[in-house]
Amino acid sequence: MARFIFITGGVVSSLGKGLASAALGALLQARGFTVRLRKLDPYLNVDPGTMSPFEHGEVFVTDDGAETDLDLGHYERFTGVAARQTDSVSSGRIYSTVLEKERRGDYLGKTIQVIPHVTNEIKDFIAIGEDEVDFMLCEIGGTVGDIEGLPFFEAIRQFSQDKPRGQCIFMHLTLLPYIRASGELKTKPTQHSVKELRSIGIAPDVLVCRSEGPIPEKEREKLALFCNVRPDSVIAAQDLKSIYEVPLAYHREGLDQAVLDAFQISPAPKPDLGRWEDVSDRIFNAEGEVRVAIVGKYTQLEDAYKSIAEALTHGGMANRVRVKSEWIDAEIFEREDPAPWLEGFHAILVPGGFGERGTEGKIKAAKFARERDVPYLGICLGMQMAVIEAARNVAELSDAGSEEFDHEAGQKRFTPVVYHLKEWVQGNATVRRKVEDDKGGTMRLGSYTAHLKEGSKVAQIYGTTTIEERHRHRYEVDTKYRDALEEKGLVFSGMSPDGRLPEIVEWKDHRWFIGVQFHPELKSKPFAPHPLFADFVRAAVDTSRLV
Repeated sequence: MARFIFITGGVVSSLGKGLASAALGALLQARGFTVRLRKLDPYLNVDPGTMSPFEHGEVFVTDDGAETDLDLGHYERFTGVAARQTDSVSSGRIYSTVLEKERRGDYLGKTIQVIPHVTNEIKDFIAIGEDEVDFMLCEIGGTVGDIEGLPFFEAIRQFSQDKPRGQCIFMHLTLLPYIRASGELKTKPTQHSVKELRSIGIAPDVLVCRSEGPIPEKEREKLALFCNVRPDSVIAAQDLKSIYEVPLAYHREGLDQAVLDAFQISPAPKPDLGRWEDVSDRIFNAEGEVRVAIVGKYTQLEDAYKSIAEALTHGGMANRVRVKSEWIDAEIFEREDPAPWLEGFHAILVPGGFGERGTEGKIKAAKFARERDVPYLGICLGMQMAVIEAARNVAELSDAGSEEFDHEAGQKRFTPVVYHLKEWVQGNATVRRKVEDDKGGTMRLGSYTAHLKEGSKVAQIYGTTTIEERHRHRYEVDTKYRDALEEKGLVFSGMSPDGRLPEIVEWKDHRWFIGVQFHPELKSKPFAPHPLFADFVRAAVDTSRLV
C-alpha cells in the first residue's frame, strides 16, 4: 500500500512545485523506494491539448497518448518513470466524468454536488495504482486560496482522513521574499499561506520555502513556531544555476529525511546519489560550448519548448559540452535573409507547431542548413518543412506545401506534400479522423513503432532498426512523392510498420540532417540522453571545431 505525499503551493504561483515534486521523487528512489508522480490541475480545460503554448507552455505527451501538463515532463526526467494517462487530471475531466455518470443515471436520481460527488471522483483518481509503488506524490496545481482549487484541497483532506493514520503527509511550498531596502527576509506571507491551508483542514508536515539565499536560524525557528512544523522540516529552496542541482540541494537541506521522519520510517535507508553527482559533474565541468539556433514560432515563452531545451542540455551532458540555445522567431526569416542570423551557429533545430504562421521562415532555415552543410534537426512540423523545402528547391515541385495551410486559408494554394491524416493503425484498431472533428485529443497521440532503414544514419544512431517514439500531430508527409525525393538524395529512413507513414527523413550526403515526425525530446533524461539529441550535439561539436 502506497504512502501519499500531497504537494501544495502558496503565496505566488510558479515557485517550482513540479520541480520540488520531481526532485523528492528522485531522492526517494535514491533510497531504494519506488515512486509515481501525479498532477491535479484545477483549470476547466479537459487537458492542455487545445491551450495556447503562449498561455500554458508545452504539452507533454505520454506513451499511452495523454496530453498533459509540462510538469509531467519534469517527473519523467527526474525519476525515469514513464507517466501515464492516470497521472494527470483537471477539473474539466473530473466534472466531465461526473456529468457523464449523471446523464447515464449512475447516481440513481441523487442531487449531484461538489461534496461528495466531485470530491469522490478526485479521490478515486488519486487512488489509482496505489498498490504498485511505495510512494505516490500528488501535486495540486495553483495556490491555496484559489477558488477553483477548493474541491481538490477538500478531496485530499478527506483522502488523508480515509487512510490509516501516518499514511498521508502534506508538503507546502511557499515564498520567503527578501526586502532589499530593509535587508529583511519576510516570513509573514508564508505564515498567512499556512493559515489559509489550516483553515480548510490541512496542516503541512513539511514546509519548503523558496528564497534567494539560506534561511537564517532565527527565521527558521519563527516559521516552525507559527506554522506548527518541526524546525528540521523547514526546508530552504534556494535559487540555483541549474534545475539538475535540485535533488542534491534538497538532500543537503534534509528534505528526503524530513519526509521519511514525517512517515516515521526509521531507520531510513541510506541514499545512493551517484546518478545525480554524475549529472552535476557533467553540467558544471563542461569542456566546451556549442551554439544551437532554435527557429520556432512560440519563442516568446521558452516553456513552449521546455522538453527541447532540456533534451539539448542532456545532449550536451552526453558530450561534456555546454549547449547555448538561442531562440529565433521564424517569422523574421519571412522578411529577412536568414544567413546573417544563422551563420554563427553550430547547429539548427526547427521544432513542431501548428498553423501556417512562421512556416516559410522554417523552410528557409531548412534550406540554409541543407545548402551550408550545417547540422539540422527537424521535429514534427520541422520535418515537414524540410520535406517541403526539398520538394520545392530540389525536386522542382515549386508549389509544394501542406494541406494544413490550405485548410487554414479556406482555399487551395499548394500541392499537398503534407496531408491531413484521416486513418491510421493504433495497436489492433484502425483510427479514423475528419478535418471537422473536435480539436482536443484527435491527433495521432502517444507511442508508435517505426522501422529504420538498414545502414541509415538514424539506424546507426539508435543502434537498432526498430524504435518506439511519441507522436502529437494530425498531418503527415505524403509517400506519393517519396521516389522523386529519394532520387535527389532525401532518404525516407524511418517508416511505420505498414510502410504508409514516413517517420524519419535524412539527407544522404549531408553532414547531419535529420527530420523526425515524432517528438524525441519527450523521452530524454539527464542520466539517459536521447540518442538523437546526443548525436545532434556531437555533430554540433564537430562543426564548432571546423569554424
